[in-house]
Amino acid sequence: MTFINLGEWPGQRELLTPEKIGLIDGRTSARFSYRALNLRARALAAYLKQSYHIRQRERVAVLAFNAPEYLDVLFACALLGAILVPLNWRLSIRELNLILNDCSPSLLLHDLSLSERAGEIASSLSATLPQLQLCAFDAFPGEDTTLAAQVRPSTSNDGEEPVIILYTSGTTGVPKGVMLSHRMITWNAINTQVSWGLRETDITPTFSPFFHAGGLNVLTTPLYHLGGTIVLLADSHPQTILRAIERERCTVVFAVPTVFQNVLEHPDFTTTDCTSVRFCVTGGSPCPLTVIQGYAKHGLEFRQGYGLTEVGVNCFSLAPEDAVRKAGSVGRPVFHSRARIVDDADNDVAPGEVGELVLDGPHVCTGYWQQPKATAEARRGGWWHTGDLVRYDTEGYYFIVGRKKDMFISGGENIYPAEVEHIIATHPGVLEVSVISRPDPLWGEVGLAVVVPRVPRRLSAEEILNYCADKLAGYKLPRAVYFSEALPRNAMGKVMKVELARQFT
Repeated sequence: MTFINLGEWPGQRELLTPEKIGLIDGRTSARFSYRALNLRARALAAYLKQSYHIRQRERVAVLAFNAPEYLDVLFACALLGAILVPLNWRLSIRELNLILNDCSPSLLLHDLSLSERAGEIASSLSATLPQLQLCAFDAFPGEDTTLAAQVRPSTSNDGEEPVIILYTSGTTGVPKGVMLSHRMITWNAINTQVSWGLRETDITPTFSPFFHAGGLNVLTTPLYHLGGTIVLLADSHPQTILRAIERERCTVVFAVPTVFQNVLEHPDFTTTDCTSVRFCVTGGSPCPLTVIQGYAKHGLEFRQGYGLTEVGVNCFSLAPEDAVRKAGSVGRPVFHSRARIVDDADNDVAPGEVGELVLDGPHVCTGYWQQPKATAEARRGGWWHTGDLVRYDTEGYYFIVGRKKDMFISGGENIYPAEVEHIIATHPGVLEVSVISRPDPLWGEVGLAVVVPRVPRRLSAEEILNYCADKLAGYKLPRAVYFSEALPRNAMGKVMKVELARQFT
């Protein structure tokens, strides 16, 4: 039995729904049927094979903004059995070189706007790296059925071959490349469809960058697998998102909480027709209850979840009817997944106790590229150790407490920043907050809170601490409160606590 690989998805969709629109370019309003998407991917695969001799397991790096051609590259590489390496265009040349030296690609693809940066990267590498500009794809017949017919998809018995390598942020050292196999991406799609109730009639705006798992695998690949429609947007500006929802009658919207909050506060929110939206999906960080309630006033429901690059981005799901009752929870594990919470000896903990979340299922990654020791450590005992501290209640709802690396000990007591952040965020004058630790000669470590106020200069440290006094144990209270205009965030909206520590400790 052979496994249908990711590169064959457009072809399978063409057989089932050839004229269905699978992709809409939000910039140009161009529409691509699944027949056209299949021809484009196959023609590009033939071009890469003939002109650049791309073979199985060779890496193809791409430095580009989201565009239809980006998805062409993904499926073309998958057809050839090659491995796509999406590059974060926000990284420095040094950081990008670390990644390229680690994965040794055979080709660097880039778009016109990043051509100069691509040239700088290539020239600074020790080995020669061929380059191809995305807009130059017009030079080959993208709709040529003769060229497309020359490609025979690579085959697999189990789908274990990696199709994408996504690199971690690398903020604390050399980034690790997470190998996403055909099997993993397929089961992430199935889990998403079954556990979130996706339909082939669903339409979603996609604006999260494709160099992040959220951009490719929260809704893009699951909807391609199901036969839905992706509206590809150039940016995450609230007006861009709202216009796309109204114009294309989008039914499911994914964003990190920060983006949803920005959309909620935009003046166009109340006048935009969002009646087509069945539900919103958020993850990456806890969604403030004020945001959930703000959308509820306009008839929009939230489905919340949890995931990570290594274990699929859709591992938990919290139904809209539980959004308020179980505020702060990520819900329960998705259908084809197993979850446990364990102590440092990998023993299960009781409900209410905090431990590390470990996961197992067909949605787990293959491991880290060329790092067998790191892979073995993460997979010890047959379960993937996420590094996230979690608890669950008697009803089986899971709550993320924080990262193991973020937890600190003050006077012998464990303090979980996420718990403190959740309380401070409920203050009506607080827009955003992040809690970090700093060394203390008496207590070992103490917490400090960095707050972004809704109105500048309207909050004081004393007001924040007084607000928390009857909601948190004394040892959990921050020893200092600082104010900032914004929190430093990465591409998916997660706060970069290492950068905060540089600024405030």
